[in-house]
Amino acid sequence: MKERTIFSIDLKSFFASCECIERGLDPFKTPLVVADSNRGGAAMTLAATPYLRKKGVPSRGRVFELPKNLKIIYATPRMKLYETYSKKVREIFKSFFSYEDIHFYSIDEAFMDATDYLKYYKMSDIDLAKKIMDTIKEKTGLTSTCGIGPNIFLAKVAMDYDAKNNKSFISKWTYKDIETKLWEISPLSKVWGFGRRTEKKLNNLGIYKVKDINKYKKEFFVKRFGNVMGNDIWCKANGIDYTTIKDLNADTKEKSMSMSHILYRDYNIDEALLVVKEINDILCSRLRKENKTTKLIYLGITYSRDYCKGFHETVLLNNEEDIPENIFNVLKYIYEKNIENLPVRKVAIAYSKLNDKKNRQLSLFDTNEIKTDEYHNIIDKINEKFGSTSLLRASSLLRSSTIKNRKNFKDKI
Repeated sequence: MKERTIFSIDLKSFFASCECIERGLDPFKTPLVVADSNRGGAAMTLAATPYLRKKGVPSRGRVFELPKNLKIIYATPRMKLYETYSKKVREIFKSFFSYEDIHFYSIDEAFMDATDYLKYYKMSDIDLAKKIMDTIKEKTGLTSTCGIGPNIFLAKVAMDYDAKNNKSFISKWTYKDIETKLWEISPLSKVWGFGRRTEKKLNNLGIYKVKDINKYKKEFFVKRFGNVMGNDIWCKANGIDYTTIKDLNADTKEKSMSMSHILYRDYNIDEALLVVKEINDILCSRLRKENKTTKLIYLGITYSRDYCKGFHETVLLNNEEDIPENIFNVLKYIYEKNIENLPVRKVAIAYSKLNDKKNRQLSLFDTNEIKTDEYHNIIDKINEKFGSTSLLRASSLLRSSTIKNRKNFKDKI
């Protein structure tokens, strides 16, 4: 595995810091939260300053949960303001690196491949990171944190778990730190990519620290969790990540198919997952119609506009795929490891790296019966002849189902 120099840079308490800067306040000394207090005590807090975080106040919670002994400043969310600051920071990143070596992970976080830039700048990785962070501070007033690692995963964990607690806000991990740092992390949900649902499943196996994962062989996780999730769990436990910045920035102009749906109301976690399944069924039907397979799966979730956030992730499959159940398992894995307990208002799925369908290479560890093309083609023919909603899943009878209104889907192929 080729070792790279990856930066994972995050803007500390981004929303709350933007509001403090606008008011001429120090976010490290100011008790400010981003929340619409006019909505009452049940209103969500979208961000809290480092000052409050140090006192144990979570970045997300409810107004009524905030300490009563502090004169807290409430700032109503202003998404356009945060986007303006984010654009300034992105321009700073692009002044140091070529666009193709940057991946903007979210409004306040980015990954950069600095491998080929250290000689150019005649700096060490830590010095270059500090230079970038100082520039951000000078030009925007924002404080940032940086994790440095030999791959994207270790850089991200170094930033999340270590850098945020260092005085310099910089942390560098190498492969030598896997046993002494990564393996000691507990609970598992503190590790990027391990959601609480995955954590619970692993806890049921007696796995509470990252190092406990290595009690079992990789084949055990593949058999128990499936090829994608099983491999991902084992690789993360050993600091392995083959993903590159170029993979994350997969060319959107290549042949692909996608579909998104803006929901007519706030959906909870389970309801939104049903929409994911329904969109996946529609896209898989299109794959079959065009006799195509996909190897790159994208899922994007947007929360209610009050929360100004969401997540998106792309997974490169080991094999080309067109079976709905197999693709949904990948989508479900992405969903469950990223989803927060917030209302969902938009779901987007995309397949890319499409190829003409060829013979399938089966996994030795797949114990599920693979449904034949004939089975899926019969479903397609029935729906084509009698209407697109003639033959549906039983779950389509649920109130949260959107499949019967499929004409309202906003799609792009």
